[in-house]
Amino acid sequence: MEGTMCLFHNLIWVILLMGHLHGYESCIEKERNALLELKKYLISQSIEEESNSVLPTWTNDTKSDCCLWEGLKCSRISGRVTEIAFGGLNLKENTLLNLSLLHPFEDVRSFNLSGGALSKFNGLFDDVEGTLRFPFYHFSQFLILETWKCLEHLRIRFFDDFTVYGFTLIVVCHAACCSHIITRAGSFGGQPVRPSRVQARVPRYNSFRRLTNLKILDLSSNKFNNSIFPFLNAATTLTNLFLRSNNMGGSLPAKDFRDLTNLELLDLSRNRFNGSIPLQELSEMRKLKALDLSRNEFSDSTELKGKFPQMNIQELDLSHNKLVGQVLDLSSNQLTGKLPPSLGSLKSLEYLSLFDNDFEGVFSLGSLTNLSKLRVLKLCSKSNSLQLVSDSSWKPKFQLDVIALRSCNLNKVPQFLMHQKELRHVDLSDNNISGNFPSWLLENNTKLKVLLLQNNSFTSFQVPKSPHHLLFMDVSVNKFNHLLPENIGWILPHLRYMNISNNGFQGTLPSSLGNMKNTEYMDLSRNSFHGELPRSFLNGCDSMAILKLSHNKLSGEIFQEPPNFTNILGLFMDNNLFTGKIGQGLQSLRNLSLLDISNNNLTGVVPSWIGELPSLTALLIANNLLEGNIPTSLFNNSNLQLLDLSTNNLSGGIPPQHNSQNGVVLLLQDNHLSGEIMDYKASTQTKIEFATKYRYDSYMGKNLKLLYGLDLSENELSGEIPAEFGKLMELRAFNLSHNNLSGAIPESFSGMKNVESLDISFNRLQGRIPQELTQLSTLSVFKVSYNNLSGAIPQGRQFNTFDTQSFVGNNLLCGQPTSRSCNSGTFQEPDSGEDDDDESAIDMESFYWSFGAVYVTILVGLFASLSFNSPWSRFWFHMIDAFINKVKNLL
Repeated sequence: MEGTMCLFHNLIWVILLMGHLHGYESCIEKERNALLELKKYLISQSIEEESNSVLPTWTNDTKSDCCLWEGLKCSRISGRVTEIAFGGLNLKENTLLNLSLLHPFEDVRSFNLSGGALSKFNGLFDDVEGTLRFPFYHFSQFLILETWKCLEHLRIRFFDDFTVYGFTLIVVCHAACCSHIITRAGSFGGQPVRPSRVQARVPRYNSFRRLTNLKILDLSSNKFNNSIFPFLNAATTLTNLFLRSNNMGGSLPAKDFRDLTNLELLDLSRNRFNGSIPLQELSEMRKLKALDLSRNEFSDSTELKGKFPQMNIQELDLSHNKLVGQVLDLSSNQLTGKLPPSLGSLKSLEYLSLFDNDFEGVFSLGSLTNLSKLRVLKLCSKSNSLQLVSDSSWKPKFQLDVIALRSCNLNKVPQFLMHQKELRHVDLSDNNISGNFPSWLLENNTKLKVLLLQNNSFTSFQVPKSPHHLLFMDVSVNKFNHLLPENIGWILPHLRYMNISNNGFQGTLPSSLGNMKNTEYMDLSRNSFHGELPRSFLNGCDSMAILKLSHNKLSGEIFQEPPNFTNILGLFMDNNLFTGKIGQGLQSLRNLSLLDISNNNLTGVVPSWIGELPSLTALLIANNLLEGNIPTSLFNNSNLQLLDLSTNNLSGGIPPQHNSQNGVVLLLQDNHLSGEIMDYKASTQTKIEFATKYRYDSYMGKNLKLLYGLDLSENELSGEIPAEFGKLMELRAFNLSHNNLSGAIPESFSGMKNVESLDISFNRLQGRIPQELTQLSTLSVFKVSYNNLSGAIPQGRQFNTFDTQSFVGNNLLCGQPTSRSCNSGTFQEPDSGEDDDDESAIDMESFYWSFGAVYVTILVGLFASLSFNSPWSRFWFHMIDAFINKVKNLL
């Protein structure tokens, strides 16, 4: 009996499982009846002779599975209808779709009503959801309607055959979204209307709000007009909406889409919308990726200037409209796909910018042949996937002022530019163009002001034969590897911006550079120039603001005499071969803000006057051969924010005070500094003691919290790390590595909330790593390797990202990421004594006691094991006897 019951239970489970796997075999009865009601309504709206052909598979046969009916799909799990599609019905004129018939389909995800060539739907209504009814209060000749609802439309309905006298209708609305409505009707004669026989109906549009799973709605190829938009605005779950080929027109009512925040695709093509395209309103649909407005009657392109704010639109189709405006600017968006050749149909276009998008594929410039009025053309692909091509014999009808074809995979300068004579701005940067510098562009276009050719593969730089008024030139990151033309300063004397960096230019700097009296920015860095700076250059360029000479082979002394760079703000002379002392000529540069003369062969001392330059904010003199003390004047400069004196031979103490009012980065590593550290000024007086050279020095100040970076590595600092360093609230990088620091890591380091790099490796630090350091949420680099730290490594947050290299060289550390377990009991934290000598004595004493205990334990164990009569003990005594006999024989 029990076996039978067990078999019965198992059979039930198998049946249930098979039913679950197979799914429902038919739709649910409620939706079946609703489908038949929908068919009944569609038959009533169809032409009489066509009524028999309306949805013939939708039958009353109870054996018929409605999930298999034409145009339907059901969920295999629930059996509910998920997709409904019917179109191409031969309907009567002015047919409306009753949306209340869709209410039962709670799980429907797709509703397709796209029509065919036959008669189509004209509108929507809902006889259940669609109106609100309000009673009237009747006083003499006044009908008063009071409501708390929003009123946008109002329709009066009179019941029975009663007639009314002339009356005034007053609507008292307490809702903020509607205003008072006063309607005066004419005199109808007859008797007054009883209030119970009069009702006001206010349309409501919540029908689609009931369909909470609706994602796709296709109403294409019907006769819907703008009246359906209030209904559509309630379909807040929609992701795809198709409204193409309807009777919609006028201004595009973008506000009626304001609640469709999940919409990703909107198709409004093949309608009659006109006027301007309301991009600003459409931009509120932040998830919209594809927008099709093609084949409408849009004519005003005023709104097509600028980018869609906060949008991720990837596909936009504006083809076949009547855009007669002069500007089409869709730059700096996320448009993708191929560029449509139909751009060439916008014959009145003067300004076309599709710059800074993600277009791809091949686009022929020849498709723009008919744009005879075009003056500005800008194309660019951020993904570098766009390939522009043009026939070598193509001669366009337009004369451009501006052309920008950046990142378009060009391998040569487009030939059609040979026919352009009015160019003012040319940008062909970030391509693969090789060959000679196109000096003919300057010769053919005397009005050219801007020429941008950076990041290409040009190999030969040539200047025009006659002077030109070019103002901006960037030919950086190419493959020029020859002498810079000697006459460049005479041919291009009006340049304000010149960038020839990251090439292979050789030889000495041309003396004609001194003729560029208007140049404000000059970048000659990362070439192979050598020799001294021409005197004419130092005396002639009196407008210079930024000069970059870095990473060359320039030599000589630095400004022993004052240059004529009286307005210079930034001077970069690093990574060259300059020698000698820092020249006093720099003292005349009173506007100098940034000076970088690092990585040279400079000797002597850091002059004290350099800290007196009133505008200096950054000074970099690292990797030279400077010696002597750090001038106190550098720490009295209130504007200084970056000071890099690292890798020199500086000695002595760090100046005791720093008066900077801004954040400070100090890089003093790899010198021979000793003595006092520094004197900051914090918001409150802060005193820090720091031991150096076996003595204690201190500093007190108020500016401690403004330090951004501090690097004191590779010096000779000793003693404990002051706990007050934990008050460096703005510190990003802190490096004390390669010193002789001892003591514990201060728990106060947890106060450095913004620190990203903390390096205290290669010291003699002891004790545990404070658990509080796990609170440093911005910490990305942490190095405590090669110290004497012990105990468990903290876990959690940023500490889970550090590998073994952060902790190597600390044999008493345990836990992840090391392979040593903290549960073995073999890790002991060293006792802390009064001084290093005491600590050593205690350690040796512990060692001796431990060694003695282990020795005694081994002896006791050995004697105990020998006391038993075992084969091992007999073998041991046999060996002892044999050894004694052998010794006797030898004696």
